[in-house]
Amino acid sequence: MQTHDEETRKFFKHSSVICVLSPRYASNKALSNSITGALTVVGTLFTHHQKCVLVDTQASGNKRKITAFIGGLDLCDGRYDTPEHRLFRDLDTVFLNDVHNPTFAAGTKGPRQPWHDLHCKIEGPAAYDILKNFEQRWRKATKWREFSLHDDPSLWVSREEDSEHWHVQVFRSIDSGSVKGFPSIVQEAMKNLVCQKNLVIDKSIHTAYVKAIRSAQHFIYIENQYFVGSSFAWPSYKNPGADNLIPMELALKVASKIRANERFAVYVVIPMWPEGDPSSNAVQEILFWQGQTIQMMYDIVAQELKSMNLENAHPQDYLNFYCLGNREETPADKLQQDDQFLEKAPATLSQKFRRFMIYVHAKGMIIDDEYVIVGSANINQRSLAGSRDTEIAMGAYQPHHTWTKNKRHPHGQVYGYRMSLWAEHMGLLDDRFEEPNSLECVKFVNKTAEDNWSRYTAEEMTALTGHLIRYPIQVEADGKVGPLPDHECFPDVGGKILGAPTALPDTLTM
Repeated sequence: MQTHDEETRKFFKHSSVICVLSPRYASNKALSNSITGALTVVGTLFTHHQKCVLVDTQASGNKRKITAFIGGLDLCDGRYDTPEHRLFRDLDTVFLNDVHNPTFAAGTKGPRQPWHDLHCKIEGPAAYDILKNFEQRWRKATKWREFSLHDDPSLWVSREEDSEHWHVQVFRSIDSGSVKGFPSIVQEAMKNLVCQKNLVIDKSIHTAYVKAIRSAQHFIYIENQYFVGSSFAWPSYKNPGADNLIPMELALKVASKIRANERFAVYVVIPMWPEGDPSSNAVQEILFWQGQTIQMMYDIVAQELKSMNLENAHPQDYLNFYCLGNREETPADKLQQDDQFLEKAPATLSQKFRRFMIYVHAKGMIIDDEYVIVGSANINQRSLAGSRDTEIAMGAYQPHHTWTKNKRHPHGQVYGYRMSLWAEHMGLLDDRFEEPNSLECVKFVNKTAEDNWSRYTAEEMTALTGHLIRYPIQVEADGKVGPLPDHECFPDVGGKILGAPTALPDTLTM
């Protein structure tokens, strides 16, 4: 996976830097105590997925404070990028030795896989919660127990009257196999945690998403690397393996607003396909789960429109999926094809048509321009179960910039954050972005995304307006989801857009 864990440990060996490689379950005792083998499966298949950097930084006077960074960015190959999301330019300079594209064979000379991600900086009390997470994991992972920090509590809190003040809460997906410090008394643990045999689980990221969705009144904007869940309601493959509630909660929120005759919109940005070869078994199965999830949601929305006799309304007036892509003009003398004789090879086609997806690795959600979640958790069972991959996230709002406080659309930093993302994705700012829940805004965004899909798939080179592209599926008025005409597979690289079930164990891909 090009995370270079072993190389990093070797690099710091015999230095003052303490580098600990931490398996998903730090204790062999936990594995040996498992009668069913479930812990062994978790320790083998799942991983630490948190992305945290903590540093002591200058505070007032001679004091120091903790500053934390969390989100989706890994410290490994291919993560550096700019808003231009270059494909072929500067591969020998800016991106030298950092061209990462797992869709193609190693050594392929472009296109690189552009990267889009979300990350955040946290100071104040929440930064110390993130430090506590590190301390709990450190104590579990290593026998070296010394861990202390002397700080001034007066540095923890900013002034409530400050108009740019934030309220921040930290959430996790993690269990007692990876942390030291959970309550040992079951009754105490059950106040905020889930208790299973020999295991205590924190799945507060899932809870935070569900509560935020339920509180939404106007719109929801999501960017995520995966979108799989609510498998108990899938139309063709009912399975309890991906039972997180997020897709179902989104669909029910839209349905409730239709029933109340109120405008509401959900925008979801995902990768064109999961990282890797889109025709491989693993990616095809993930795409199949994703297709089942999307179909389930549109079924619910379409049924509500029908029950309300809204014959002229369409499910995509309320719920839409998008991806990101780019096309880049490259001088003919600079374009290097890996094999002139493999004219239909995926890499050669991508080079010929000078196009590739921008990989959405983000994990975030914005509610009503007043509340934001950013972290490491994907919308799938691995990230949200709490007993699989470990994750960390934050939820935040500015108390001086809420609908309740202002009696109108808040224009704080959450609003500015969403507008900056939309400006990058669509290549412009438009007055219609001010009211994302409006049908006028939804139709404008969809038209931009549809035009970009037409430009992306055209044989002649045409620059896109920004990078936002409609997700390449067709949604009928009755909610039925299918491939676009003449586009059952992804351009250049192949692989069915709606995926296909495989013989792989479901746990691997959910």
